[in-house]
Amino acid sequence: MTDATTELKVTAASDIEVDRDALDHSIQEFAGPNGDYYVRAFHKIHESISAVPNTFNLWAAVLGPFWSASRAIWGMFWTFLILEIIAWVQIGRGAWGNPGADLAERAARQQERANELLARAADATEKADIDRFNKLAANIQKAADASMAKAQAAQSEALGIMITGLLMLLVFKLVQGFYADRVYEKQYSNWRIDPDSTESGRTTRNMVLGAVLVAAIGPLIVYKFTVNASLPLLDAFPEKEVSEMILGEGNGTLFSSLASWMEAQIDAAAAAGGDVFDGIVNGVRTVLDGLTVALIGSPWPVVMLVICVTAWRAAGPRVAIFTASSLAYIALLGYWDVAMETVALVGAAVLLCVVFGIPLGIWFGKSKRAYRAAEPVLDLMQTLPAFVYLIPIIAFFGTGNPPGILATIIFGMPPVIRLTALGMRGVPESIKEAAVAFGASKWQLLKDVEIPLALPSIMTGVNQTILMCLSMVVIISLIGGGGLGKEILEALQYAAKGPGLLGGFAILFLAMVMDRIVQGAFRREDERL
Repeated sequence: MTDATTELKVTAASDIEVDRDALDHSIQEFAGPNGDYYVRAFHKIHESISAVPNTFNLWAAVLGPFWSASRAIWGMFWTFLILEIIAWVQIGRGAWGNPGADLAERAARQQERANELLARAADATEKADIDRFNKLAANIQKAADASMAKAQAAQSEALGIMITGLLMLLVFKLVQGFYADRVYEKQYSNWRIDPDSTESGRTTRNMVLGAVLVAAIGPLIVYKFTVNASLPLLDAFPEKEVSEMILGEGNGTLFSSLASWMEAQIDAAAAAGGDVFDGIVNGVRTVLDGLTVALIGSPWPVVMLVICVTAWRAAGPRVAIFTASSLAYIALLGYWDVAMETVALVGAAVLLCVVFGIPLGIWFGKSKRAYRAAEPVLDLMQTLPAFVYLIPIIAFFGTGNPPGILATIIFGMPPVIRLTALGMRGVPESIKEAAVAFGASKWQLLKDVEIPLALPSIMTGVNQTILMCLSMVVIISLIGGGGLGKEILEALQYAAKGPGLLGGFAILFLAMVMDRIVQGAFRREDERL
């Protein structure tokens, strides 16, 4: 029995030794140069049960951000690069800077003004003028003396500022030394989980990159904030000089040249494609006119009743009551016609977004290559400020409601495309394979399997498109669009706070009604499924 127990203990100890050797080899493989040190440091960290650091990395403390860069710990690199630069700025201000320079310059200007007033008092002939100039000169002289006293006090604090900077630098170095191994050990843990996405070792590329960043950022910032009159090149980009180097002297700036060229190209494109652009505007106007006739041309009780019944059927009685209350608010304040015009604008934009966006989303969901090609365009459509793409809209399509709808489409179409593609990609492959195995054609697979399963994501995209299109109603009023956006724009122009808030509440209620109806329809559809 004793021999068996002894043998088990020996075997267990041997296994532990093998595991430790494998861990040491793994750490050395990860760390590369100076691997033995990191083996010992990581073991100390693993064996410690305290959150207080129990290792000190001397090279991390001495080299600072350069060590972090060489080990690819970029978060630590940027953090302590900024902190050390702050410390060096304090050291520079105390060592060779002039903390009271601004105050001294102010004192000099005030002294000059006081001397000027004294000279005018000496030249004056009237006693009242003499007394007034002398009094003004005395007051300004007091201000100059106070500014000079503050400048001298600030200058006397230079030693304290330098010592503060040195203490800050020492603290930052110590923190890096104490925490470097712990941070590097976490990176080692990530490397063991996913070695392909986590850098290891000390590479020449990272060392060069870290040295370049430290040398390019640190000295320039320290120089800029410690020297009283820095180089003009550091204060403002030499746009004029660079333009002269590229274009030649006397040919204007690069901005004016590019702006003129772009304007000429847009004018030429608008003239060449005038018929095409007019056809697009006429198509949009046809959709808008149809919705306008239905919403504004029809008797208002009919329109209100249809909207309330739709809300009841889609989302239930509570949403129907809220819808009736919102429409009553809009009608009682005289916003009915402009609100229905807003609904027509949003409806036309959403209808066109859905008609074109869902097929594109289905295509992008099935073709990764097409989605990769379209993704930059979708990013541009979503991130480009609306005021920027209003300019080409005006240039190609003019002003008014149809061009405003086209601008709204640019802003509102990406969500329905992205979420439709996401829904199509989320359909399980096993279900599609089963449908094909049962003899489904490509059209049947799309119509009866993929679209129904992707429908929640598609409808979420439609809902987002509705709300984003509604958020554009104020912006399109800048190019002649009507509806509630025009009321808000006029309130902004005349600083009419009351009308602006009342119109804003009308837009809010429209958005909430649309959102509640659409969301309620989604929930009921999910309950049926």
